[in-house]
Amino acid sequence: MASFVLQLPTTGRWRSLSVSASSNGAAPGRSQSQGQGGGGPVIVELPLDKIRRPLMRTRANDPVKVKDLMDSIREIGLQVPIDVLEVDGVYYGFSGCHRYEAHQRLSLPTIRCKVRKATKETLRHHLR
Repeated sequence: MASFVLQLPTTGRWRSLSVSASSNGAAPGRSQSQGQGGGGPVIVELPLDKIRRPLMRTRANDPVKVKDLMDSIREIGLQVPIDVLEVDGVYYGFSGCHRYEAHQRLSLPTIRCKVRKATKETLRHHLR
C-alpha cells in the first residue's frame, strides 16, 4: 500500500494531505488539514450505510451504466468521488446514483466522497 503527504498552498497557509491507496483505489479516511478553518470540500472514504439517499426512490438507474461502472471499479477503482453534503454530522448524497449502486452491487463497504459541510437550509433546498 503506497502512501504520501502532499502539501498545497491554500490562501496563505499550507494544507497537508496524507493519502494511501485502499483496495478500490480510493483514499481511506478524512484528509487532514493543518491550520485554522475547514475550508472547502474534503475527499473522504465513507461507509455506504452512513450516506442517506433521500431521492433514491424517485429515479431508476440505467442497468447497463451500473454494470459498466462495476467493471471499471473492479479494474481501476472509483475515479470520481460522489458529492455528499454533511449537515450536523449526517451525510446526504444526491448525485452519483450509478456509482453508489455499483458499489452496493460489488458489496464494497465504503465509497470515496467529496464532502461539503452544509446548513439545514441548503439541505431543504436539495430536497425540493
